[in-house]
Amino acid sequence: MRSQIRLGRIFGIGIGLHYSWFLIAFLIVASLASQFHVTNPEWGEVTIFALALATGVLFFVSLLVHELCHSLFAKSHGLPVREITLFALGGVSQIEKNPTSAGTEFWMAFVGPLASAVIGVLCLVAGRVAASPTGAAYAMLSWLGYINLGLAAFNMIPGYPLDGGRILRAALWWKSGDAERSTRQAARVGQVVGVLFIALGILRFFMGAGFGGLWIAFIGWFLLQAAGESVAEAGLTRVLEGATVGDVMTHDCPTVDGNLNVQGFVDQQLLRTGDRCFMVMDNDGLAGLITSHEVKAIDRARWPYATVFDIMRPIDEIKTVQPETPLKAALEIMSRENLNQLPVVKDHRMEGVLNRARVISFLHNRFELRK
Repeated sequence: MRSQIRLGRIFGIGIGLHYSWFLIAFLIVASLASQFHVTNPEWGEVTIFALALATGVLFFVSLLVHELCHSLFAKSHGLPVREITLFALGGVSQIEKNPTSAGTEFWMAFVGPLASAVIGVLCLVAGRVAASPTGAAYAMLSWLGYINLGLAAFNMIPGYPLDGGRILRAALWWKSGDAERSTRQAARVGQVVGVLFIALGILRFFMGAGFGGLWIAFIGWFLLQAAGESVAEAGLTRVLEGATVGDVMTHDCPTVDGNLNVQGFVDQQLLRTGDRCFMVMDNDGLAGLITSHEVKAIDRARWPYATVFDIMRPIDEIKTVQPETPLKAALEIMSRENLNQLPVVKDHRMEGVLNRARVISFLHNRFELRK
């Protein structure tokens, strides 16, 4: 779940929106406006819409605080965080590494629901103390209070990858000492929870709940899919155990002379060979990397005049690995940097290249031959 609209950074963590967020934002504001109109029709349409919009914005701020607590705890324990994305079902923190201990996993999962619960209690107390029971502020604070308490309770359901499921994983990990096995067990529970949500949602739909029932079923489907992916990831970790970049990389990596003009590179290399990534060489060895993305980034009229050296990505700007680098670590780099190829360099000398196609073939063989 990657951000498609970037909003900025908080504490060095990117904040963004997935397109599906607009759907839930519209539904929440519309639902609040309808609710406020029924309970307080004397407020007027403008007041009701403004209050619904403000309440919806504050709700998403509270969601962001929930995810920030996860992310800031992760960063404080050396786990890199790519970004936080708000989407149709709430928010997700893109934490790029798994915790190294059960204790870290427990607290990293627990701080999110704890933050939501604290926000909920503070909103309810503020509404009781500072607002009139018939006023707009009271209505807004009460809704925010109950919805955040509900969010905290929902996230404590022991269905991985919900926070409660991660807490369950931490407990199983602490008891068994086996992180991979604990992940599989917690994810299986998450799949059961997802199926139950789907069944409940369908049942409620046929009992007259309408869209609300379908929404519960959709949440269950999302949990089922996410838990299934977690099971697959745990199996992938086991398959990758002991594998290094040198086991998978190809030594036959295409190279190109950096002095060649872009038009010649396209005609003689890209179109003729079908390869998408080339290592750019000079007299001192590997100088950089060029792909079709770099070619498309410049105007076609410049192709006969610009050289490969002019548009390549220099080697000092490219992530590289060594042959002895664990394959799992290399895949994390490729995912984080959104790379299809990763140069393999040792002692300033090109040893080969790791590409996604080779990795997929390697994994396919290992899965097939696994007991």
